[in-house]
Amino acid sequence: MIYDAPDWFHDAVGTPAQSHWVQVDGCAIHYRRWGESGPPLLLVHGGGAHSHWWDFIAPWLATDHRVAAMDLSGMGESGRREQYLMDDFAAEALGVCEDAGFGTDVTLVGHSLGGAVCLRAAANRPERVGGLVMADSPIRPPGFQFPGTARNPLRQPRRDYPDFDSALARFRLIPEQPCENGYILDYIGRRSIIETAEGHFTWKFDDRGLAHITVGEQAEELRHLRCRIGILYGDRSKLFPPEVRTYVHQLVDKRGPVAAIPESHHHLFLDQPLAFVAALRTLLADWHAL
Repeated sequence: MIYDAPDWFHDAVGTPAQSHWVQVDGCAIHYRRWGESGPPLLLVHGGGAHSHWWDFIAPWLATDHRVAAMDLSGMGESGRREQYLMDDFAAEALGVCEDAGFGTDVTLVGHSLGGAVCLRAAANRPERVGGLVMADSPIRPPGFQFPGTARNPLRQPRRDYPDFDSALARFRLIPEQPCENGYILDYIGRRSIIETAEGHFTWKFDDRGLAHITVGEQAEELRHLRCRIGILYGDRSKLFPPEVRTYVHQLVDKRGPVAAIPESHHHLFLDQPLAFVAALRTLLADWHAL
């Protein structure tokens, strides 16, 4: 299917990015850079995703920031590990920041799993992080369980497909949700597929261990964090029901905004990319003005 993308999207994804690699604890970590000046900003994708999810977001932020978007190990173009741990992901994020020349006032922005990674990085190395933005990255109240989590496709072995188009036709968001911006899904889907040694096609993420990552004591990490904090979530997100919203508000306790992006689900910057950019740029501008 051919999608008619708006001009702003073509301009954004057409903005050149520089590709870099850094070794972190024996694993090659890939990241990409936009922008030459301004405060540093690292973008971290969600589970099973990759840095290209930020291609239509990063150039907007690079007008007044130095921006990097990384591939966590086991995803995108980064190397694979025998086991995937949150502390390793956090070290990878900080390793990218160091390799990119970002100073101690870097802002970490993470979506979903990426938000948990950024939180762990800020908790482990508070002297290295100036700000944290978690984008629809929920923290569960004690005893709370999200419905349907046992059916998470990341917990199933990857399927092989006979050709690229067959794989692309099966691209789905995890968790599944409606998304009216088909041109964004098509763009991301085309960059989520690799050819196997046998000539089949499958997804870029490593299915050997990503489904079993544990996020740890996020509530305690967020409660004791002393850097700037911002929480953005989709007002229709199934991962941010009222119970989660109330709990996150309590944890943040007026240390930063907890704000909804209207008309968006869990993948909020796919649903409302320009609204997400506007909210994030406003938040960052307020922080840098202090």
